[in-house]
Amino acid sequence: MPDFHQTGAIATLHRLGRTDLPRLEKEIRSYAGARPVALVLPCLYAEVGGPALKGIVDVLRGVGYLKQLVVAVSGTTRRDEYDHMRQIFEGVETIDGEPATLIWTCGPRLQALYEVLRAEGLDPGEDGKGRSAWIAYGYVLATDRARVIATHDCDILDYSRELLARLCFPTANPNLGYEFAKGYYSRVTDRLHGRVTRLFVTPLLRAMKSVLGPVPLLEYLDSFRYPLAGECSMTTDLARINRVPSDWGLEVGLLAEVYRNSSLKRVCQVELSENYDHKHRELSPDDPSRGLHRMVVDIAASLIRNLASYGVEFESGFLNTLIAAYLRTAQDAIARYSDDAALNGLSFERHEEEVAVETFSRALRAAGLGFVRDPMGAPPIPNWSRVVSARPEFLNDLAEAVQADQGEGV
Repeated sequence: MPDFHQTGAIATLHRLGRTDLPRLEKEIRSYAGARPVALVLPCLYAEVGGPALKGIVDVLRGVGYLKQLVVAVSGTTRRDEYDHMRQIFEGVETIDGEPATLIWTCGPRLQALYEVLRAEGLDPGEDGKGRSAWIAYGYVLATDRARVIATHDCDILDYSRELLARLCFPTANPNLGYEFAKGYYSRVTDRLHGRVTRLFVTPLLRAMKSVLGPVPLLEYLDSFRYPLAGECSMTTDLARINRVPSDWGLEVGLLAEVYRNSSLKRVCQVELSENYDHKHRELSPDDPSRGLHRMVVDIAASLIRNLASYGVEFESGFLNTLIAAYLRTAQDAIARYSDDAALNGLSFERHEEEVAVETFSRALRAAGLGFVRDPMGAPPIPNWSRVVSARPEFLNDLAEAVQADQGEGV
């Protein structure tokens, strides 16, 4: 029986049976006058050779309701590689027959614009998904064609039109009244995936709740079934005022920004697909600068700093208590996942799960000590309202730079 349970501080929109995709897409098209949709794809050039990107492009050629498609290409300073990515997206068009716009985020024109911001004391961050999403949001705001922005990663192995339509629908439908929708899904093959969510984020949030008691931000974050999902949609008004983290704390930091800038009645999570698969990162237990180890340090740092901004005090004694509570909660979670896997005949490597929890506890300690040394840390990228306040012409300059890169020959 489909799961229709509602829990937590936000609305949950479930996948109740098979989706009537033609109906869903037809309704999104009917809302295009009031809520035209832009799709933003942060895309590493390294994903060109992967198994996911071609499938995503093929699916997008059949989507008939997007007002704008913006691909933010990162990870390359070479013109020929940017042109290669443009060739890959040939034939992908919007509802108006316009080709996809590809932003060369590391190209010389945008590098010059980053320096303009740095001169104003506004740091656009380093090359990565956070900056790519942020600059693409800026381009959507500059062109003023859309009222909703949907975003997802480019490493989804089982991408489908249904996933995209379900992601767009809650914010594209003006009758629902949502400003932000977060995707969620199951991640199961012959084993359970999603280790960082299963073994770190959810146990940590619940450990914090047990130590701190009721904290509204924690209740909100713990309401999300998959807080690290890369899929979300939001109104352009929200995209204008949200700050964007530039590191692996992007997803948690973005949720905290939504909490700060939106009413909970206007936030939902939506089930996108029956199952979901993308590339899996290595744990890297001995190297905190790589893999899931690095990711967890950044996520923990983002969570700690956001809680501190609401008055939660972090000092060494509290950190020790929190780590002990996290370890207990995560170990209890392992036992439950082991039982779940046994019932469903899934492979479950308990030792590997325990190693992951031990690695994540070290990452939590590193993040906590880093906060004590430097409570500010790496600042998030400024929101677009502040950028425009400092440089009123910046969005126009951005649009011109992107169009100039697009206008040069492939």
